[in-house]
Amino acid sequence: MPRVAIIGSGPTGIYTLAGLISSSAPLSITIFEETPDPGKGTPYHPAVNDRAMLANIASIELPRIEQTLVEWLSSRSDSQLQELGIERSAIGEREFYPRIVLGEFLAAQFWSLVNRGLSLGHSIDVKGSHRILDIKLGQDAISLKFKKRGGDDAAMSFDHVVMATGHDWPENTESSPGYFVSPWPAAAIKRIGAVKVGVLGTSLSGIDAVVSVATAHGMFLREDDGTLRYEPQPSSTGFDTTMMSRKGLLPEADFYCPIPYEPLLFCTEEAVQLLIEHKRERLLDEVFELFQQELAAADPDYAASTGLALASVEDIAERYFRARQDADPFVWAAQNLAEAKKNKAERRTVGWRYAILRMHEVIALAIPRLNDRDLKRFHKHFKTVFVDDYATVPHESVERLLALHQAGKLRVRALGDDYEIEQDGDEPGAIVIVDGDKTRFGAFIDATGQHALSASDLPFPSLRQPGAIKEAKTRKADFDAKDETRRTGGIEIDDNFRPRLEAGLSNNLYCVSVPFLLHKMPFVQGITSAHEMGTTVAAAIIDAVRDSDLLVHSG
Repeated sequence: MPRVAIIGSGPTGIYTLAGLISSSAPLSITIFEETPDPGKGTPYHPAVNDRAMLANIASIELPRIEQTLVEWLSSRSDSQLQELGIERSAIGEREFYPRIVLGEFLAAQFWSLVNRGLSLGHSIDVKGSHRILDIKLGQDAISLKFKKRGGDDAAMSFDHVVMATGHDWPENTESSPGYFVSPWPAAAIKRIGAVKVGVLGTSLSGIDAVVSVATAHGMFLREDDGTLRYEPQPSSTGFDTTMMSRKGLLPEADFYCPIPYEPLLFCTEEAVQLLIEHKRERLLDEVFELFQQELAAADPDYAASTGLALASVEDIAERYFRARQDADPFVWAAQNLAEAKKNKAERRTVGWRYAILRMHEVIALAIPRLNDRDLKRFHKHFKTVFVDDYATVPHESVERLLALHQAGKLRVRALGDDYEIEQDGDEPGAIVIVDGDKTRFGAFIDATGQHALSASDLPFPSLRQPGAIKEAKTRKADFDAKDETRRTGGIEIDDNFRPRLEAGLSNNLYCVSVPFLLHKMPFVQGITSAHEMGTTVAAAIIDAVRDSDLLVHSG
């Protein structure tokens, strides 16, 4: 049997497994998972997340595995739902649930896939508590060196290896006293005392951090009229939080829209592909014109109010955020939440929001083809519009922020582009400096999320050697280039997520680890992306196995 290894059993590994077991040819599949309970994935694992942390993806958005999330929840007994903290009446395809609930769902789907794969004739070996130490590429095979917790080092060879290692968080979150480089594991920040807490980041990761610390010093209570209130403990008078980001804006509440997506009129895959083929030197500006046409057609009033017809790549974000930046962030959040709740109840779609949401996946096709100058322009000016639009958060997340602010425990601060964060070795936490103004925080949490990594950051020594994995490059614009290409970080991959390698090495390694793809795939995060990547890689492996069999038989 062809031997396939999957490193990681989170969402991407799960969708890869789902695709592989559809192979008509029996496969020998080995799944390596560093934790002792495979299938849950780091973003949804109970050892990493607080029960209060909410996922921002609803059942209707989750690509089906063996069941949908709603089907799985509905099949749980009342006692099982109680353990999950879910009321049966609260189960719905557009509802949001704690991250750990998704972890339990994913684990159940994982083991269901394993059992179905075995029944179909595949050999599947799940190795929990196994850490991959190295990946060594040979001419015809790939060797994995690994260690089982409490055991000795060992090695196995495979024909295909899928690197689905997911997010990359440091082992020691508290890098110095009171300074946390990540909100995870949540248990670490839950130990923060009743001090002034600074949180860098105002997205869902920032909300996770604030809520986790807040629940250690009080509780959220739902009033009879539905209002959420935060009740601090009497002993936590010194506790308060400040969320900080360059713009000082809070994310908007999840908005109602038709799913599956309705087709676009102008900014279509076909239109973007034509631009990639024929307008490479003006690709970003040509794509931006499609964006303008689509947005104007979807919501003429919004287009007029923002001056969209006069907009450019460089100023579209300023036009998009202008009204929010002129408002108090909590006043805006309250008004936006009320609008989102009303629209959900009435099943009303806001045209401009829905158009931008649909376009981000289409425009993503052009990003890997941008030259160096335009890739910089995209990341600096245009990307933030899409990220803000698709990274909306559950309504309850906004309610929690409003409750904390009402209780005097939360404020938001805009840092601008010129700020410093200093650590004083004699004092825990950090000092934030903006325009010479210093603010000391007794605890500080960096909640800016996953950052892009380069080939030199790979945790596998053999892949970092010269001649192994190539760092990604992009073309320079013809008019400002001395050299044809420039390194951008990340890993250079083909359309099947295979790293581009030197000749003579097996090209059957597949990199679907998010941190190494963000340089040219800035939207490749979340379970929907995991589904797309896993499906693509599984299909590529099945095709390769079939081609190999044909070659053997024809020989």
